[in-house]
Amino acid sequence: MVIGESVGKRSTLSWFEAKPLFGWRILIPKTKDALREAILELESLGATVTEVPTVSVESPRTPQQMERAVHGLVSGRYEWIIFTSHNAVKAVWGKCQEFGLDARAFAGLKIATTGEGTADQLAKFGIRPDLALAEHLSTADLLDEFPEFDELLDPINRVFLPRADIATESLAAGLIELGWEVDDVTAYRTVRAAPPAVEIRDAIKSGGFDAVLFTSSSTVRNLVGIAGKPHTATVIACIGPQTAKTCEEHGLRVDVLAAEPVVDALIKDLANHGASLREIAVEQGETSWRPSRRRSAVRRKVT
Repeated sequence: MVIGESVGKRSTLSWFEAKPLFGWRILIPKTKDALREAILELESLGATVTEVPTVSVESPRTPQQMERAVHGLVSGRYEWIIFTSHNAVKAVWGKCQEFGLDARAFAGLKIATTGEGTADQLAKFGIRPDLALAEHLSTADLLDEFPEFDELLDPINRVFLPRADIATESLAAGLIELGWEVDDVTAYRTVRAAPPAVEIRDAIKSGGFDAVLFTSSSTVRNLVGIAGKPHTATVIACIGPQTAKTCEEHGLRVDVLAAEPVVDALIKDLANHGASLREIAVEQGETSWRPSRRRSAVRRKVT
C-alpha cells in the first residue's frame, strides 16, 4: 500500500514493475503434489501462477503383488527397498497401514531414495534412507552409487522396487547386472487427469499465458492431451533435454532449457529470458514485452 504524496509518482513502484516476470501469467502442468516453493519463487519475481493437474494417482488394479511384497518386508525377504518417488513411499506406507504395520516394518532393511521429495516423504514417517541421491540426480545415477551384491557381506540378495506402472525397466535391469534379484512391483498407477476448466483451456490455446513450465515429459504429453497445445507466442520452458525433446515431438518450440535439471534452475533461466525480452523491447522502443501482450498487439496491427 502506498499512501501520501508518493502516490502520484510512478517511480515509487518502479522496483516492482522492473521484476523480470512482472505481470506474467505462468502455467505449471503438474504430475504430483503442488510445487509450493516454485510458485512462491515465481510470485516473488512478479508472476501469477496457475497450476493444472495432468495426472491422477490410483491404486494398482490387482493388489496381490503389493500385498506379497509388503509381507516380504516383515518376513525378511529383502535386503534393500528402493523408492524412486514420493508416490511410491505413500503407496507402500498405505499398504503397511492396511495391515496394521508401522515404521518397525522397515527394521533391518536398507533403504535408498531418488527423486524430488522422496526422502522428505519418508522422513514424515520417521524413516531415514541409507542411500539418498541428490534431487538433481536420476535413477541412472543411482546405479553408479548402488553396491554390487556380495554373497559374503549381504545375507539376502533381493531388492524390493515399488514403482509406477509407466516407469521404465532400466533400473531393475541395472540392479540385476549388479547381481541382485529384483521384485519389480507396480505400487501405483498414473492416469490422465480430467481436462481443466474451459477458460483455462481457451487461455492455453489462445496465448493467454505468457509461459508454460514443463517439469517432465509426461506433463507435456498429458497437457496437450487434456487441454491442447500452448499458443505459438507462449514461452515454453523445459527442465531437461528429454522434456525438451518431447515438446519438439509435439510441435512445440522450446524457448528456455534449464542449465541444470532442477526446478530452481528452470525458474532462474526463465527469469533471465523474461529480462532479455524486456531489454530487447526497450531497445526497439516498444512498451510490451510480455508474450501475451505482444501477441495481442500484433493481432491488432494485422486487423
